[in-house]
Amino acid sequence: MESIASSNFENSDPLFMESVSKSYGKIKAVDNFSMTIKVGDRVALLGENGAGKSTTLKIISGLMKPDNGRVRIFGYLPSSFEAKKMIGYLPEDPSPYLNLSVRENLEYIGSIRQTENLESRIEELLDILSLGSMERQKPLSLSRGNRQKLCLALSIIHNPRFAIMDEPLNYLDIPTQEVIFQYFERMNATFLISTHILSIAKRFTTRIVIISSGSKVWDGTIGELEKMETDGKSMESVVSGLMKNVH
Repeated sequence: MESIASSNFENSDPLFMESVSKSYGKIKAVDNFSMTIKVGDRVALLGENGAGKSTTLKIISGLMKPDNGRVRIFGYLPSSFEAKKMIGYLPEDPSPYLNLSVRENLEYIGSIRQTENLESRIEELLDILSLGSMERQKPLSLSRGNRQKLCLALSIIHNPRFAIMDEPLNYLDIPTQEVIFQYFERMNATFLISTHILSIAKRFTTRIVIISSGSKVWDGTIGELEKMETDGKSMESVVSGLMKNVH
């Protein structure tokens, strides 16, 4: 069994990744990827479709084991009970429990997550996400956007210290996106958000990690990206070139 070097887990970084790789057969989805995220950081993992973003997040959240390399969440293995208590993970295509109502989903996941003051927390999320009128409905009767809102609520019901989100604004209308942005700003959490939409990264995060073909090709701040907007190049053009590993 892999040993854990850190003895002061609670003071460890939310994320430490070192030389992580993962392949599906002959396809290398993640290739020698390393990244560290500090407490309070808000990081966007940016890349084209198929760049390896979702696989990276699954490894970080403990749903998938890497072929090699090391991953730690606050010093713990991602699959450990200790790490899972501190993580809030939203996959790219989340699905709530279809046989439970909106409220029952929140009650069930909140209970598993040992959420403090669960009933008041449920009421808070139902109100913030405008799901109160649908609390007795089952997910299949909801619009795709409202199912996404429910899954967002499920991922943060326990007030995670480290929120890991794969395309969190999928299917959401502009007013709801604004509500989510404002709520995220108030959360006392570290964020890692995977997206292929630059405007989301610019709006919410201060640091961008660009991944291409499973490899990290750039890591820096929004300000550093802005300084690369030379010779009439927009930030979108700069990022596109980095994604294609064009220097």
